[in-house]
Amino acid sequence: MAPDPWFSTYDSTCQIAQEIAEKIQQRNQYERNGENTTKLTVTIRALLQKLKEKIALLKDLLLRAVATHQITQLEGDRRQNLLDDLVTRERLLLASFKNEGAEPDLIRSSLMTGGAKRGAPNPWLLEEPEETRGLGFDEIRQQQQKIIQEQDAGLDALSSIISRQKQMGQEIGNELDEQNEIIDDLANLVENTDEKLRTETRRVNLVDRKSTSCDLPKQNRSRNKSGFKNQRAS
Repeated sequence: MAPDPWFSTYDSTCQIAQEIAEKIQQRNQYERNGENTTKLTVTIRALLQKLKEKIALLKDLLLRAVATHQITQLEGDRRQNLLDDLVTRERLLLASFKNEGAEPDLIRSSLMTGGAKRGAPNPWLLEEPEETRGLGFDEIRQQQQKIIQEQDAGLDALSSIISRQKQMGQEIGNELDEQNEIIDDLANLVENTDEKLRTETRRVNLVDRKSTSCDLPKQNRSRNKSGFKNQRAS
């Protein structure tokens, strides 16, 4: 699986910020020792510009990923928080470079660990969450990757549940369609049977009327014969 370009850019941006922090501390040390800092100052300015460009690229990549639904809204919010932290670090570094803020201490291969030296506050530890305090950059990245994997696993489980529910819904819908077809067939059968019953009833009534009309002449002839015999006998 190819690495996510956003996180690759994010990692390189954090490394640039770390390098700037180290260069600023080195420059400040040179100033205290009365050494020339021109070369370091030029290097720091170039790195700050590069940091600014990297952060702009991260913003653009994040906007594209969210707009094209390449990531979930939850993942988009998480990346936005990481980006906001980088923007805060950029402001702190710029203030330190202009000697408007506290000096950034040299920290061990991480932007979010280590204590302040000589009593100066460490700007990287401002509002640092408890779960990342004391962790190195690689450890934080591993922690973030683990969180992403857990989120992916949760999303996969949720997707599986939704797929099963969708399948169950389709099966229920198919069964309802079959039941409706059976009901329609029964309704047609009842209607046909009712029509046949009405037809047969009409036939029976017709036959009954014909039978009645045929019996009346026979009865009259029988009466006439009886009357004739009685007259002859008289």
